[in-house]
Amino acid sequence: MKTLNDTLGILVMNNQLKKKLLSAVIATVGVMPVFAYAQTHAGHAGYTSAPSETSTQPKTSGMDHGSMDMSGMNHGSMDMSGMNHGAGKAPAQGHDPMKMPMKQTDPGKSTSAMPGMKHGQSGSSAPAPDHNMGAMDDGDGEMDHGDMQMQGGSAPPDARDPDAYSDGYVRNAGKYALPPSDALIMSDMHNFGSVNFDRLEYVRARGEEWAAYEGEAWYGSTYNRAVIKVEGEIASGKLQESETQLLWRHAVSTFWDTELGVRFDHGQDAPNREWLAFGVKGLAPYWFEVDATAYVGPSGRTALGLKAEYDILLTQRLYLQPSVEVNFYGKDDERWGIGSGLTDGTAGLRLKYEVTRQFVPYIGVEWASKFGKTADYARAAGDSKQETRFVAGLSFRF
Repeated sequence: MKTLNDTLGILVMNNQLKKKLLSAVIATVGVMPVFAYAQTHAGHAGYTSAPSETSTQPKTSGMDHGSMDMSGMNHGSMDMSGMNHGAGKAPAQGHDPMKMPMKQTDPGKSTSAMPGMKHGQSGSSAPAPDHNMGAMDDGDGEMDHGDMQMQGGSAPPDARDPDAYSDGYVRNAGKYALPPSDALIMSDMHNFGSVNFDRLEYVRARGEEWAAYEGEAWYGSTYNRAVIKVEGEIASGKLQESETQLLWRHAVSTFWDTELGVRFDHGQDAPNREWLAFGVKGLAPYWFEVDATAYVGPSGRTALGLKAEYDILLTQRLYLQPSVEVNFYGKDDERWGIGSGLTDGTAGLRLKYEVTRQFVPYIGVEWASKFGKTADYARAAGDSKQETRFVAGLSFRF
């Protein structure tokens, strides 16, 4: 019985001890937030809230620093070692040291107050340098770079003058200037000359042999040139027929020239013919070389000649050159064996090899045909209407 009473007494004593411990724990838990709140706002002990127009009671709990306009705030007299302004909208709890470059201003300037808050003097005895945060807007977390000086702009006033060492001399005047004959000018202002033979070849067809030539020589500038064009055939040591043109060539665009002049035709057992000539010559799209010339002669004679060439590169030096030539006449000329309309056409294919740019041997083949009344004149004279020609020759220029 005594043992039971002792046991019940121990249990009652334990229950009372448990109640006291539980009360102490509850009291500790209830006091901790109060201490935490007091420690958190200890940094604001020196601040006094400015009176508000709408309310006399300052609202501190839950204050949002993100909505404040801090554009006019001067933290020059503040000790911000315990503050954290964050990078935008942040809860107004902890203020850690702010890591943001500040623009230093004159320490003598007056301190501006932040609307709704007045940051008083800190406890530091040493005056801190002013930090002007006028270019920073804490409201949206962005920084205004309007007052910052960036690279670029005008050259500094002490930049070196590019003509500082010329002593006032210029290129075309003064004692060091060249005479007019040696004055430096652009290449398109000089006059040049060139001779270019596109065909100087041996021809064999129908068991017969002869030589043919076609070329031009010019002298002038890039824009205006005097040109001589020649073309003809030689057989048995005699000039069988020839065509000579004296032209003035004028550049009208990057790839095209106009030609204006006269043409003279010479043939065996045929009267000479004279023509006025007007044409265009140049490089068509896709690198086709084109030569088109219209002619007008006495007694209402007219003619049109068209030529085109194209280079197909096989290597850097070896290439194929197809060519086409056709002629049209406005009226019959029986003495020359020419009928009206499309008179004749020639298609050729030459394989050329550039030993140098100025020296190009070649071999090739041509197909020639006469049409209409011109073919009738050829048959009446005992000539063939169509023929295949094998050629070997040389293209050169200098």
